[in-house]
Amino acid sequence: MNPAVAEWVEKAEGDFATAGRELRARKNQNYDAVCFHCQQCVEKYLKAVLQANDIRIPKIHHLLELLALILKFDTSYEFLRADLDTLEDYAVHFRYPGEFAEKDQAQSAYQAAKIIREFVQQKLGIN
Repeated sequence: MNPAVAEWVEKAEGDFATAGRELRARKNQNYDAVCFHCQQCVEKYLKAVLQANDIRIPKIHHLLELLALILKFDTSYEFLRADLDTLEDYAVHFRYPGEFAEKDQAQSAYQAAKIIREFVQQKLGIN
């Protein structure tokens, strides 16, 4: 695997692990952090796909915009749209006062990230 792609994957895996640990925490769970790290995991995996296909990676956090770039060369990613939409706003939504994620939102975010992660890993040939 291209070293730049591997680095994106490594960063994505760090976010996925952090989200999982926080979701399983017994005390002082931070569901905001779960949602944020799930979004970050997926964003980095999508950027790994762009990197693997020699596409310039934009400095954005919008998952649906990243999907649009990927769909130009691989339409099989279309089925991820609903899960990406679930995570789309989590880069900023719960990061500031006034909004707090609930456990069910965190669980949904983690499940969406898991589905996207597994699909992208398969497409990139990661075991």
